[in-house]
Amino acid sequence: MISNEGYSLPSLDEKEHAPWLALARVKGLGCVGFKKLAEHFGDPRRAFSASERELAQVQGLDKEAIEGLLGFSAWEEVKREIDRIADAGARIIPFSGPGYPARLRMIADPPPFLYIKGAMREEDARAMAVVGSRSASDYGIRITRDLCVGLASLGFTVVSGMARGIDGEAHEAALAAGCRTVAVLGSGVDVAYPPEHGDLYRRICQNGAILSELPMGTPPFSYNFPARNRLISGLSLGVVVVEATEKSGSLITAGLALEQGREVFAVPGEAGASRSRGTHRLIRQGAKLVETVEDIVEEIAPQLLAGATAVTKKALPSLPADVGIEARKIYGLITERPLQIDEVIEASGFSPAKVSEVLLDLEIRGFLKQLPGKKFKVGG
Repeated sequence: MISNEGYSLPSLDEKEHAPWLALARVKGLGCVGFKKLAEHFGDPRRAFSASERELAQVQGLDKEAIEGLLGFSAWEEVKREIDRIADAGARIIPFSGPGYPARLRMIADPPPFLYIKGAMREEDARAMAVVGSRSASDYGIRITRDLCVGLASLGFTVVSGMARGIDGEAHEAALAAGCRTVAVLGSGVDVAYPPEHGDLYRRICQNGAILSELPMGTPPFSYNFPARNRLISGLSLGVVVVEATEKSGSLITAGLALEQGREVFAVPGEAGASRSRGTHRLIRQGAKLVETVEDIVEEIAPQLLAGATAVTKKALPSLPADVGIEARKIYGLITERPLQIDEVIEASGFSPAKVSEVLLDLEIRGFLKQLPGKKFKVGG
């Protein structure tokens, strides 16, 4: 039971959810600090019972975050948030929970948990983000519809930000084609924005998911959206930018996608048009030029083929119960394909020392085999 200054968490749901909600409120922690806790402790909830000495051993965790964890006292605020979540018909997906998107877990700064309305499904791992200008042209709307219908026919989930213009059209086209769609908000998950998208919001809840990392009731302040964009790209195999001005937030999403190792696609537009300047700049910088959905599939086909091997995982040896979360994540990466140690470090986000320790342990126990060049594969 978690308690502080006489406050205790009486119900099962509060016991499960309160630590995650509290982590988001620890002064000085942030998403990067949270990931450091997750890497160090396995389950970051253990940070609330850790001593100052144990917290000081977390590599890169600053003094303010340590003091924030040791002195955390806002449990009543956390309880009120739990009540707001229940009242809105929402729930949270914690970082270590089975429903947390695996691809998002691997970015540099994943949120400790996601607020959600609707439901995420296993097939949502096959997702493409489609974003663009709020003041879309008829051409941009038509291209968006064509691309999203094409993605739907191939079984992709369409991810976007539910904004006016291209984002809203991406969701609409996906729903019309019977495709799942996920909206990532720059507001609380209970705030439908813009207001005219209230009906779209409800339909996405019924046929996909509404996600946010922001507390319930958070208004759509402009400064929330750049951070929100990293979740759009983080959930997806790639990002398609349909129309964008030179200062468009869609370019932020594209930049974050590159940092996360995602594919970036851009639709060419009319020469000289302000809505085309951003996408043309992306193309000059190396983004894949897209005219049809086939252009997208051609680029990400290797990833799709790699993902198809996941069905063979069931036949692989399962790890025993005493194996920690770090080892399970690394083992999961290597079941996709043999990886060199540097690739494991990059893909897992763990420190070189931790990766070396885990690889050695799994090799000794017969779950991995080391190949020449410090490459590892599954099997003894």
